[in-house]
Amino acid sequence: MTIYFYAQTDPYAEFSNFAPYGVAFEEEWWPTVEHYFQAQKFEDAGYQNRIRICGKPKNASTLGRTRDFPLRDDWEQVKDGLMYVAVKKKFETHPVPRDLLLGTGDEPIVENAPMDAYWGCGPDGNGLNKLGLILMQVRAELQHSLA
Repeated sequence: MTIYFYAQTDPYAEFSNFAPYGVAFEEEWWPTVEHYFQAQKFEDAGYQNRIRICGKPKNASTLGRTRDFPLRDDWEQVKDGLMYVAVKKKFETHPVPRDLLLGTGDEPIVENAPMDAYWGCGPDGNGLNKLGLILMQVRAELQHSLA
């Protein structure tokens, strides 16, 4: 059975980057994976910090979509790796989402994001589901480390 997640009211909401499970990188605490990921789009340290402290993950997402500051030149090359590192850190750090992820066994995981055909399944269900693939990769690595 495929595991779908998206909204914070859905089962498996803990898998969302908006879920309230922070991550620490380079001695900075990021309230959610969304905060961290959106900030990494930019080289401007002040703007990165503005995203880090902006409050809700929806605010971080909005700030990450601005083009008032240029995206880093290598963004398209590094975004998948940065997402993987942040998601892995979240599940290594927090037992509640980690146990939920491990409890999915080997079921497919899909971000049911109707407007995002890159990270999610998109409007027609045929998106790339990159976030779901990362979650399944992290799950397999956690399973292996516990075996």
